[in-house]
Amino acid sequence: MGQQTKYLLDESDLPTHWYNIVADLPEPPPPVLHPGTHEPVGPEDLAPLFPGGLIAQEVATERDIEIPEPVREVYRLWRPSPLYRAHRLEKALGTPAHIYYKYEGVSPAGSHKPNTSVPQAYYNAIEGVRRLTTETGAGQWGSALAFACSLFELSCEVWQVRASYEQKPYRRSMIETFGATVHPSPSPLTKAGRAILEADPDSPGSLGIAISEAVEIAAADPETRYALGSVLNHVLLHQTVIGLEARKQMELAGESPDLIVGCTGGGSNFAGLAFPFLGDKLAGRGAPEIRAVEPSSCPSLTRGTYAYDYGDTAGMTPLMKMHPLGHDFVPDPIHAGGLRYHAMSPLLSHIYDLGLIEARAREQRDCFAAGVQFARNEGIVPAPEPTHALAECVDEARRCAETGEEKVILTALCGHGHFDMAAYDRYLSEDLIDRPYPQERIDAALERLPKVDV
Repeated sequence: MGQQTKYLLDESDLPTHWYNIVADLPEPPPPVLHPGTHEPVGPEDLAPLFPGGLIAQEVATERDIEIPEPVREVYRLWRPSPLYRAHRLEKALGTPAHIYYKYEGVSPAGSHKPNTSVPQAYYNAIEGVRRLTTETGAGQWGSALAFACSLFELSCEVWQVRASYEQKPYRRSMIETFGATVHPSPSPLTKAGRAILEADPDSPGSLGIAISEAVEIAAADPETRYALGSVLNHVLLHQTVIGLEARKQMELAGESPDLIVGCTGGGSNFAGLAFPFLGDKLAGRGAPEIRAVEPSSCPSLTRGTYAYDYGDTAGMTPLMKMHPLGHDFVPDPIHAGGLRYHAMSPLLSHIYDLGLIEARAREQRDCFAAGVQFARNEGIVPAPEPTHALAECVDEARRCAETGEEKVILTALCGHGHFDMAAYDRYLSEDLIDRPYPQERIDAALERLPKVDV
C-alpha cells in the first residue's frame, strides 16, 4: 500500500501571494456592466458594497497579489492544509490510477470558505466597516464569514436559503455560535424577500434571492458592506492558496496531475484548486485535463448559455457575462446546497468559453454513493458538494482499471459532511431522489435574460 499517504507542508510554505489567472489568459474577461446604463462599471459603482481593497483585487490584472500578514496569521490556524493519496480507495476500485485529494475540511468552519472570508473581513475592518451582510446556501459560507467577523470585531448578518436553513439546523447553530445572526431566506425583513413570499409563501429560496436580501440591507447602511462567498474575481483569487499549496505537495509526491477535478456551484473551490495548475498549463508547464462537475439539477455550465445576467434575483447587482440559468431560477432543494447558484462565476465562465476546461453534470444519488464509498475507504465523510467531484474521480479510476492507464487524478475535498448527516441518512434509507432540471424550465428562464447589446 505504501507508507506515505499524507503530504504536509510547514508554515514556511504558506503562500505569500495569491495567484491572479487574469494575467495569463489569452483574452481578457468581458466587462461587468451597470444594471441601469449597461455601461462598464467603475470602482465608484462597487463602493457601496465592497471596500476599496477588494474592489482593487476584483479588477486587478497583475499576476501575484500579496497576502497581508494579518490574513496569513489567521491562515496559520489551519494552513497549509494536507494533501492525501487515497491508497485505500484505489485498492477498493482495483485501479492503477493514483488519486490525490486536497483536504480543506481542517479549517475552523470545516470547508474552504475561510480562505476568502478572512481576507474579506480584514479588508472591511481596516476601512472602518462595522457590519457585513451575506447569503449562504448550505451554511458553509455563513459559518466561515461569521468566524472571520468574530476575529476582526465585525457584526455579521446572514440570509440562509430556506431549504438549507431547514435541512441543516446545526450549520445554523454554528453560525450563531460564532456570533452572527441568521435569517431564513426569503424573509419578511426586506423588500426583495417580501415580494418573493407574496408570490410564493412556501418558496424554498435560492442563493439569488438571499443575495438580493443581503445586498438590499448593505446598500442602505453606510457602515455596512456586503460579502460574497463565491463567483466574483476576488473570491476566486483568495482561494488559489489551495492550488498553490497542492502544486508543492504534488512535487513532494513526485507526481504531476493528468486530471484535475472539482465540484462547481459558483466556482470558488474549483478555481482555487485548478487556477495555479491552469496557469502552468498556459505557460507550457504540464498539460492536465481540468474538469468541473456540477449538479444535474443546477446545470449552469453544461446546459446554460453564455450571456449577461444579474447576480441576484431582484436585479440589484451589476450585469455579468456568465453561464446562467436565469436570475429568477429557483432550484430544487437538493442536499448540495452550496452548488445551487443560478449561474457560474464570470471568470470561470470565460475560461470555459475559451475551451480551457471541461464540464460534467452528475445526479445526486451517484454522488452520495461515491461519498459513502470514499468515507468507508478513506475515513472522511465528505460534504455533499465535493461528492460530485468524487463521483467523477471514481468513474475515471474505474476507466483506468479497464484500460490499465496509470493516470494521476487530483481533486479538492472542499469540506467535511459532519453537518450533513440528514442527507446521508436519506441516501442510506433509499429516500433520496435525483432531480434533473427540465429543459423547458431552462428555455423559459433564458428567455427572461436581460437584453444587453454589447
